[in-house]
Amino acid sequence: MKKTIFIKNAAILTVSSLILRFAGIFFKVWLAAKIGSEGIGLYQLVFSVYMFSATFATSGICTAVTRLVSEELVVGTKQGIKRILTRCIQLSCVIAVISIIVLYFGAKFISVNILHDSRAILSLKTLAFSLPFMGICSCIKGYFMARRKAAPSSSSQLLEQLVRIIVVVLIISSYKALKLEYACAAVFVGDTLAEAASCLYVYIRYKIDFKRLSVNSSVDRQPYKLLPAISHIALPISTGRYLNSLLRMIENILVPICLAKSITSGNGISLFGMIKGMALPILFFPSTLLSSLSTLLLPEMSEAAIKGRKAVVQSISYRIIKLTSLISIIFSALFLVTGERLGTIIYKSHEVGFLLQALSPIVPFMYLDAICDGILKGLDQQKFTFRTSVSDSAIRIVLILLFLKRWGIYAFIGIMYFSNLLTGTLNIRRLIKASGLKLNLVQTFILPACGAFSLCLGVNLILRSLLNIPNILYTAILCVICLIFYFAYLYALGIIDYDDISFIKQK
Repeated sequence: MKKTIFIKNAAILTVSSLILRFAGIFFKVWLAAKIGSEGIGLYQLVFSVYMFSATFATSGICTAVTRLVSEELVVGTKQGIKRILTRCIQLSCVIAVISIIVLYFGAKFISVNILHDSRAILSLKTLAFSLPFMGICSCIKGYFMARRKAAPSSSSQLLEQLVRIIVVVLIISSYKALKLEYACAAVFVGDTLAEAASCLYVYIRYKIDFKRLSVNSSVDRQPYKLLPAISHIALPISTGRYLNSLLRMIENILVPICLAKSITSGNGISLFGMIKGMALPILFFPSTLLSSLSTLLLPEMSEAAIKGRKAVVQSISYRIIKLTSLISIIFSALFLVTGERLGTIIYKSHEVGFLLQALSPIVPFMYLDAICDGILKGLDQQKFTFRTSVSDSAIRIVLILLFLKRWGIYAFIGIMYFSNLLTGTLNIRRLIKASGLKLNLVQTFILPACGAFSLCLGVNLILRSLLNIPNILYTAILCVICLIFYFAYLYALGIIDYDDISFIKQK
């Protein structure tokens, strides 16, 4: 990939991701104020079924589009590319229609017997109609991935979020006395219309791009059967996604049920909404830059691995892990000392603040787990990541059934600690083995952690005794001071240098 294209795509992904995260958080804050944590919990519960259905709608076909179109760009024709995309869209639509029938007519059974909440019926029926749009959009985005163009996908996500917010705000604001089930359904009306708008947008972008497309070969290849070629790529990916998505859905269904039966937890669906819909989005917000960077660097690393350039693989892996560790550690410390204030500032909820503080120590493992999982897939270690993910989900379900009814929210926090420590450690170990990576544990983890937590706790203690100002101003001042001194500390110890800042330029 040319450096200018890489930098352009990096900028596009980073800016769009930041906008999407900011918009998502502000929207969740507004929505929580309108429908409460119980409404957010109901939305997250239905959303888990939505994601499982979406797995069927896309069925790994996006990856098939990307790989087949990439090949066709080199040794095929424009007509061949069009044939690939058309067949993939047709296949995706067939699967999506089947999913609609199952979801729409099975909504009552799913809500009453599986989700144990009849208020989800209308939401399930509503979201069913978004699946064809999602499938078509996924296929076209696969085409743009093959073309190495980040702008169409990023801009479509921005449009999708904008339409979603506008529709939901208009509906809920117009009908202020909406019952919870109708308010939740209104959110999924917004999701459906947003998917439709995004689908139309990427289709228009595809038509424009396809007219300008030129391929390296002008001679049509020997005809081959597309369906077996698509299935060969999509089925192994889909099988793993189906199982993993199913286990995640089961977990999300069990959590509010078990919390509701706990003596210490109270309203299970409300607590579930606080955890999954309110606290976790805040904890993952700082990972935006890391996600964008790793997304763009992984194809480079995959190419280096195929060519046997082991030193490049090790260099990129080390830089990503190091950057992830350093950033996640300081935000872990900041969430620990500001969590209670953030919960009050953002959601006006002490309970969310408690969750932010309680979960803050495992933030580094959350980030490292996600980043290592992506790197390992780039190194053709997807079988390992699949086994790890499925095993983790299965263990979490067993632990939820064993402990959640008795110890409630405290058990769930403990399960999250165990899960993230386990998968994070396993993925890091596998990455070290697969790439030959050598990590300096003292410089990458121990010294940054000691510095970050000592600094944040100390600054918080000093400011708390000196300043008596509003929470939002206090939090902003504390974060700025801690971030400046933290990175100065890292630079003074030689933990970061100019090479770490400019490593994107290295190939």
